[in-house]
Amino acid sequence: MAVNSATSFILSSILALLIFSGMQMYKPLIVKSPLTIIFGGYLGSVMFMFFVTAVGNLEATLFGKNFQLKLPEIILSMAVALVASGMVHRICFTTCLIFSIITIYYMNKLSQKTYAANAPAPVPVKSRRHK
Repeated sequence: MAVNSATSFILSSILALLIFSGMQMYKPLIVKSPLTIIFGGYLGSVMFMFFVTAVGNLEATLFGKNFQLKLPEIILSMAVALVASGMVHRICFTTCLIFSIITIYYMNKLSQKTYAANAPAPVPVKSRRHK
């Protein structure tokens, strides 16, 4: 069941904040092994996903349903997630960047599949030239 944009903004903001605070609280556990450091970068990319969702829903609430995220909002969300991951470990920063690029690719792909308007195929035009 889908929720409206305002409720989704609140939920995604809370989830992004919970992931950020969890990464900070469990920083000693995250930096124990290389596998958990990579997992820290993955958590940063999940935080990026929730932050992008929060920003998009805030803009949809303020500016209307047809308002779309542009590159500056994506870069801002990426910067916030990268800084949060970098506060845990510098390798978390790198893996967060990689996972976030993959995440935004699949978010865009899903958005295009869901919201893109299907354009009708162009009809070939016959010329009336006589040879």
